[in-house]
Amino acid sequence: MAVEIVMPKLGMAMKEGTVSVWNKQVGDFIEKGELIASINSEKIEMEIESPAEGVVLEIIVREGQGVPPGTVICYIGQAGEKIVEVERNLQTAKTEAAVAVTEVEQATPPIQAVTKDRVKISPVARKMAEAAGVDIEQIRGTGPGGRITKEDVLKAIEEFARTVHEVRDEEQSNNRLSHHRDSMQRLPVTGMRRVIAERMQSSLQTSAQLTLTMKVDVTDLIAMQKQAAETVHTHYETKLTITDFIARAVVLSLQQHKQMNSAYIDDHIHVFDAIHLGMAVALDKGLVVPVIRNAQNESLITLSKRIKEAAQRARQGLLSSDEMTGSTFTISNLGAYSVEHFTPILNPPEAGILGVGAAYDKPVYKGEELQRRTIMPLSLTFDHRVLDGAPAAAFLQAVKQYLEEPILMLL
Repeated sequence: MAVEIVMPKLGMAMKEGTVSVWNKQVGDFIEKGELIASINSEKIEMEIESPAEGVVLEIIVREGQGVPPGTVICYIGQAGEKIVEVERNLQTAKTEAAVAVTEVEQATPPIQAVTKDRVKISPVARKMAEAAGVDIEQIRGTGPGGRITKEDVLKAIEEFARTVHEVRDEEQSNNRLSHHRDSMQRLPVTGMRRVIAERMQSSLQTSAQLTLTMKVDVTDLIAMQKQAAETVHTHYETKLTITDFIARAVVLSLQQHKQMNSAYIDDHIHVFDAIHLGMAVALDKGLVVPVIRNAQNESLITLSKRIKEAAQRARQGLLSSDEMTGSTFTISNLGAYSVEHFTPILNPPEAGILGVGAAYDKPVYKGEELQRRTIMPLSLTFDHRVLDGAPAAAFLQAVKQYLEEPILMLL
């Protein structure tokens, strides 16, 4: 009997999974435990192992196609084995689709033909239509007895002009693309990229985002990091990074400025006691944000270890959807890419996200003395519906203070 391979459910929030690549084709032999396909859902990607040995009899879901969890995506069985169930399901789907089309056609009222002799229209309206080149037979009158009025003609002229512009725009777009068809690759937006596209567009459309920038002198922080490196490695077998210190500074600042640790949901501002810190991690195919839950309960050392573990799991594709949902504030660091300033987009429904840029050396006066100092730019994007510029700036100043006086993070 043929073995079904179904689209797995990768998390409670998963609604659809997409087949990225089929490693085997129909007729290929496959061993039990061998990788048969790669799938993705939202921000999760994983590979599917064959549950049995046999031959790929039928591939139901093509590459790039999305289906709900539990859907059969292929069958494995013995060579020559027939799959009656597949044919029955396909026939049922075709029948249901045909019935649905028939019902729509029956529900759509027929359009009655209108001849010129029966068109009722005022003389003024007729002249306007003729001058604009609009066919009066295509205009539905709203006057008494279906008479076409001046307002009906004006509306028809507007619709006609809109249609002409749309056709012209489409022709221009096609003409532009025609010059690049030989060197153009058209890629479907699926899986992780589709989710990122939808969420980022929704974020900008549904929130009032404003970004504040501030420069931080991290010279003393870097010195303390280097001084503590050997002790930390000896006693805790880990390494403290600047990102770890930034995360700790953010957690402490959120405890002081609770309004930043909030979300705008259903016309209410939800202020959270627990701090679930999102740490953006860049992957080859997109971006994921693993969540460090209850970060306020962690010391600098344990917070550092949890951040490293989450980042490693993210790069290995081992994060579940539950590990990437529920954050209350996010940190995005592009310093490794030599980016100094950028405008991070809110991770909805959060009220704040901190962007960290690349540190650079700069001559700075400390009193009367000119010193070489290391400066790090920070960018805070916040939801203006939740809080105003002054409290957002106060939060950013708190982060700055912790980073410029790092001893405060250890007390």
